[in-house]
Amino acid sequence: MDSELFSLSGKTALVTGGSRGIGLAVAKGLARHGADIAIIARDKSRLEAAKGQIEKSSNKKVWTFSFDFENTKAIEALFEEVVSTTGGVDILVNCAGTTARAPAEEVELETWNRVVGVNMTAVFAISQAFCRHRKQVGKGGKIINIGSLMCHGARPTTTAYAASKGGLLMVTRALAVEWAKYHINVNAIGPGFITTDLTAKLHADEDFNRWVLSRTPVERWGQPEDIAGAAVFLASSASDFVTGQILYVDGGWVAAL
Repeated sequence: MDSELFSLSGKTALVTGGSRGIGLAVAKGLARHGADIAIIARDKSRLEAAKGQIEKSSNKKVWTFSFDFENTKAIEALFEEVVSTTGGVDILVNCAGTTARAPAEEVELETWNRVVGVNMTAVFAISQAFCRHRKQVGKGGKIINIGSLMCHGARPTTTAYAASKGGLLMVTRALAVEWAKYHINVNAIGPGFITTDLTAKLHADEDFNRWVLSRTPVERWGQPEDIAGAAVFLASSASDFVTGQILYVDGGWVAAL
């Protein structure tokens, strides 16, 4: 296959939640395939550390922006700042997210609104800004939403998170249908259980780890780098006829009974 299909040379990718874990791995992967990178996260020190890692592995331009996606009303202004600084965004990867665990009957509405706000509403808001930008420059683009196994099913104590990720899948499909006329492809990636600092306690729990391995046909947890290849595919011209889809990178989890 022509390797140019996967080239991102001349493109700029914006990765939310790009300072660690899956977001950082995706940002590195896109940079290694030629894209300049803008990353957004809350922690400035982590942003600077991530910038150094991306630059070291790719020699591409990297910009950082500190922002809390709970502030959904300021997202449009944030995106305008990113465009002004970088000169334009061709690829948007929505990886920033949050969660909260509690029995459904005990979840406070404030918690529900925060999780749904960050995981779904903020994604919609920044995707709107991206669409307006691409329409203005008269070019298409790629949006990649980082979903979850909970786009497919649910587990106890994760009601708000599962609802937000299930909703995110439908946002992905709805935008794909509506924005195809603008040549904007909108897809999602559904990671399985991935080892990151956010899942470290789960991974260290012997019973939970045993359960994950028993449910995963490849019998291992995923690594953040396992998500990067799927992101490169969905960001590149290799996926120009792919839209409204979710690609599960889960070691076979969803396929298994």
